[in-house]
Amino acid sequence: MSSRKIDLVVVSAAASCEYSCVGKKPESSAIAPHAPGGGKPVSLRELAGYLGLSPTTVSLVLNDSPGAEAISQATKSRVAAAARKFNYRPNFLARSLRAKRSYAVGVMVPELSEGYAALVVAGIEEVLVQRGYMCLATSHRHSDRQFSSVTRLLADRQVEGLILVDTPYPVPVPLPVVSVSGRLKEEGVTNIVLDHDCAANLGIGHLVELGHRSIAVVKGQAFSSDTEVRWKTIEQAARRHGVPIDPKLMVQLEGDSPSPETGYAAAQTLLQRGVEFTALFAFNDVSAFGAIRAFQERGLRVPEAVSVIGFDDIWGAAYHIPALTTIRQPLRRMGALAAETLIDRIESKLAGGPPQVVQVVPELVIRESTAAAARAAFNGQTAVESRVPAHRGGATL
Repeated sequence: MSSRKIDLVVVSAAASCEYSCVGKKPESSAIAPHAPGGGKPVSLRELAGYLGLSPTTVSLVLNDSPGAEAISQATKSRVAAAARKFNYRPNFLARSLRAKRSYAVGVMVPELSEGYAALVVAGIEEVLVQRGYMCLATSHRHSDRQFSSVTRLLADRQVEGLILVDTPYPVPVPLPVVSVSGRLKEEGVTNIVLDHDCAANLGIGHLVELGHRSIAVVKGQAFSSDTEVRWKTIEQAARRHGVPIDPKLMVQLEGDSPSPETGYAAAQTLLQRGVEFTALFAFNDVSAFGAIRAFQERGLRVPEAVSVIGFDDIWGAAYHIPALTTIRQPLRRMGALAAETLIDRIESKLAGGPPQVVQVVPELVIRESTAAAARAAFNGQTAVESRVPAHRGGATL
């Protein structure tokens, strides 16, 4: 499988389309000598005749197409005035039937909730709207059966392609597909992925710089596409930094809830094992929120007694108390890249065929939840008082 970065250019769709409205008798003939009317729906051709312009010129202006740059502002103003006068609306059905296209893209996510998927979908929608496509988003709730069923429903509704977010299931329909973090190995699928080696090195390196040597890790659920690669790269990074992860300090998220409760339960399990640690590297920000709550309930202050680092940098990370140090995935950009790549595939604008992998780079965002390691670790049962100052804005005891 090849891996290469590509530059993607957003291109406005320039398509002549039918417009319809309920025509009104013009108040004057100042704009053009012949006005469509009679209370009947008005076609693009009739509007062009009303304005004394060609249908192509009117279409270019109404669609704000690149070709409209050569049209004078005076002509654009006349077209806009006529469109307002007759309250024009696009006849999308006519355009779709003529072009034999739906201009719709299916988007599949595990859960339609705040967090990872919401940010990725926001990037997808932004690009689709810019390029004249409709986003049909739905979820599979970690069920391969539901995924297969909903995918076929989207295909029945004539979507032109699919974007799969954190979805590892094989696609049962012959459509162009782009996967965000799905790591699909099917031929013709473009995968938008994070550089996990870099992410693990950033997180472990940050904790080691702060003096942490006993680091616990919350591993993701078995169904998540990123679980194994994230755990593997964190484990490798820890060994490279001379702080190998004690198997007793790895705990896996259970259940399919997208709420912090999974991280809360994982942290409780970790504490019950009674193994010393001074820092926690969580699978994602949501599980980090839950873990922090579990620590606080046990009387362990974050970051003074235990540092916590998350993953993703979702919207709530900066506003949590304490504000969460995290590995930032450029989630909106990943969604935008997926949409740009898929549309270019649909419109056959990728010379040499679609790339198999597009890799993006993470960032370390340091906030308040990590600090210098306490001089004495804790064993999960007893809170330890720390006299070591916090790092970069963290609270100090």
